[in-house]
Amino acid sequence: MKKKKSFNASKQLQQEAQSSRRVFTRRALLLIATQTGILSLLASRLYKLQITDGDKYIKMAKSNLISKRLLAPPRGSIHDRYGDVVANNKINWRALLIPEEASDFSDIIERFSQLITLDEHDYARIQWAIDHQRRFIPIMLKDFLSWDEMALIEVNSPTLPGVIIDTGTKRVYQTGPLLAHLVGYVAPPNEKDVAANPILALPGIRVGRAGIEKTQDDVLRGTAGDVEVEVDSVGRIITTLGRKESIQGQDIQLTLDLQLQQEVNDLIGEEAASAVVLNCQNGEVMAMVSTPSFDPSLFDSGVSHSQWKAWMSDERNPLMSRTVAGLYPPGSTFKPAVALSALEAKIITENDRVNCPGYYDYGGTRFHCWNKYGHGSLNLHEAIKFSCDVYFYEVARRTGMDAIHRTCQKLGLGVSLPIELTHVKAGLIPTPSWREKRGHHWNVGDTIVSGIGQGFVQVSPLQLATYTARMATGKNINPHLVRARDNVITPEANPDFWPQLDIKPEFLKMARFGMYAVVNDATGSGKKAKINYNGMLLAGKTGTAQVKRVSRAMRESGRFNSANLPWKYRPHALFICFAPYDNPQYAISVIVEHGNAAASVAAPLARDIMLKTLRRDPANKQQRDVTEQKKPEDQEQQQPQPPKDSQDE
Repeated sequence: MKKKKSFNASKQLQQEAQSSRRVFTRRALLLIATQTGILSLLASRLYKLQITDGDKYIKMAKSNLISKRLLAPPRGSIHDRYGDVVANNKINWRALLIPEEASDFSDIIERFSQLITLDEHDYARIQWAIDHQRRFIPIMLKDFLSWDEMALIEVNSPTLPGVIIDTGTKRVYQTGPLLAHLVGYVAPPNEKDVAANPILALPGIRVGRAGIEKTQDDVLRGTAGDVEVEVDSVGRIITTLGRKESIQGQDIQLTLDLQLQQEVNDLIGEEAASAVVLNCQNGEVMAMVSTPSFDPSLFDSGVSHSQWKAWMSDERNPLMSRTVAGLYPPGSTFKPAVALSALEAKIITENDRVNCPGYYDYGGTRFHCWNKYGHGSLNLHEAIKFSCDVYFYEVARRTGMDAIHRTCQKLGLGVSLPIELTHVKAGLIPTPSWREKRGHHWNVGDTIVSGIGQGFVQVSPLQLATYTARMATGKNINPHLVRARDNVITPEANPDFWPQLDIKPEFLKMARFGMYAVVNDATGSGKKAKINYNGMLLAGKTGTAQVKRVSRAMRESGRFNSANLPWKYRPHALFICFAPYDNPQYAISVIVEHGNAAASVAAPLARDIMLKTLRRDPANKQQRDVTEQKKPEDQEQQQPQPPKDSQDE
């Protein structure tokens, strides 16, 4: 019994041992399988990381050490026709923040502001850049740093991770206000600019806002480059790995003669005035002055509130480019255009006569001539010479505004001229349909006053110069300011580029002959503009444009004198001219705002500008050297020879 129990117990123990071994074996196998699976997974993952995606992660690893930074391109420079610098760049220091190298923007900017003062505008600009720009594009913290500010940032660079000192460029205008309205100015890009072209977010990039800087912005801006640098944990540059230089914008050469521009500006002085000098043969703008002016460099770093307020409160409006955006009634300078309209429409011939008793009555309204005693009976030549209002009242009435409008468009009046400038206004040569579209009836009286360049007629000084050049040469030239880009001359510089004007040459000849008499006949209305420079004569036309209506009672009282009016109510003084008469090379328009008397103010000014222009002409240099040795009184005694056109009369 005991043996049987002992045997059973032993057997039970053996079974339990076997069972334990089986459990241990299963657990071991499960553990081994688990470990094998994990190792296989790790091996698979390592294979993917090291073999399959190895290149990818190598690049990612390198990106922790390598920073790619875009380089803003230097802006192209601007020169006058002889190569003198008008606008270029000056190196300056600036502080940049590289977002991808900075962890806590707020803390870094706070530390930076304790060293360098940031105003509200700076904070707003920086925050916008953080919110909208890609992290690899640097953010401008402060521009135009002084040496001391730059050194202070460098000393504290370990506490400013991601902040670097960079060299940028500042736009410099050597001529200051002299060419501000033409060259224009640059300013930092706004949100709209950056949204349209992300490259404009680069620190130091400037956008043209006016003038040549704006119309030629794409040409002047250039192409961005980039640099790859290896940096340490705080963003300090260890070494430069690669560099692709930015491409500087193209240089632009203007048609302007900088010295002539200065001389014209000096002649105008402190007047609110404008003057345009065109090359009659190819439309090159030799000088274009608008006074008063402003300093364009102020826009690069930001115009202060006080400066802006001062500009806005100045009644002479220094920010307006009078030559292209100023619109004025042309006064009697418009009369040759009316004459050409009537000739083209076959309303008159050069010999038809109109009687001037000193006034013109129509429909119960009396329209006065500037000569209250009248001019008597006049033909076309005499009417232009004496600038008779009555003659042109009658001729305009017969011709009609539609015909006058058509001819004026051929002459460049009332159209937007395609010059490389901003804010170019088209002016207005009104027609009955123009008036009726605005809910008003066109009266014959409107046509009558338009005949002497008053009423609704408005033109710019540039249009007047273009109109004069087209009459002088018979060429359909357009004014332009860009002579060359990167030393490549534009085709417009060639006189043969321009077609003939669609007006009969004999009609233009009649208008020119009348303008010759205005200046060179002893009884001409513009004789104060007379010159005889080395045998070269000038032809021109005066214009006095009212800005305030004078009542009939006041005019007939004999006590009216426009010189006694407040400045802003005095008439504008205008003059247009071209020279030499026999071979026109230059056309000039001058407007002196509220100058009152064209014959005594605008005509002598235009004469002096023309003399300066002729003396600057390289073709006249040898003759100029001889002439300048003569005494002024000797030149006055020389009598001009009758022009070819007058001999034909």
